[in-house]
Amino acid sequence: MVNALSCFIKPRITGEIPVRDEEIEAIGRQIRAEVDAVFGRSLAIRELDSGSDNATEIEINNLNNPYYDAERFGITFVASPRHADVLLVTGAVTRNMATAAKKTYDAMPSPKYVVAVGDDACTGGIYSGSYAVLGGAEKVFPVDLRISGNPPSPKEILAGLLALMKKAGREQ
Repeated sequence: MVNALSCFIKPRITGEIPVRDEEIEAIGRQIRAEVDAVFGRSLAIRELDSGSDNATEIEINNLNNPYYDAERFGITFVASPRHADVLLVTGAVTRNMATAAKKTYDAMPSPKYVVAVGDDACTGGIYSGSYAVLGGAEKVFPVDLRISGNPPSPKEILAGLLALMKKAGREQ
């Protein structure tokens, strides 16, 4: 019986755990310090897709994977705008999403910050001028920071969030 099962059960083979990216670690240490000082130990982010092609969302989702693990730096993603410090907007704002985007922004407690992530959220991108698109996020609410790229990498997003936190700390 044991010999029959051994042909189906293989030993577990795993790869080496990659060495952490030193740039991400350096950004992360700075983020952790800013989060502790400015936002009281945690930065709550609500991600809003206002009409994107999901390329930027994939990069934002990567922030939560074991490699980047943004939560160790004090960054959490929340389901409700009522719990959010930052609204992370992706995609060009479509006419159909404008009202919902504005309601999401209005539901956030003050002080509230908006970060446009990706070329589409910053300027409307390749969809700018389309009958179905209003443009970038600034067409609906004030934008505090723009992270351009199509899509920006998780490292660029973390660097942008660090810049936002430094800006918020100066405003206090």
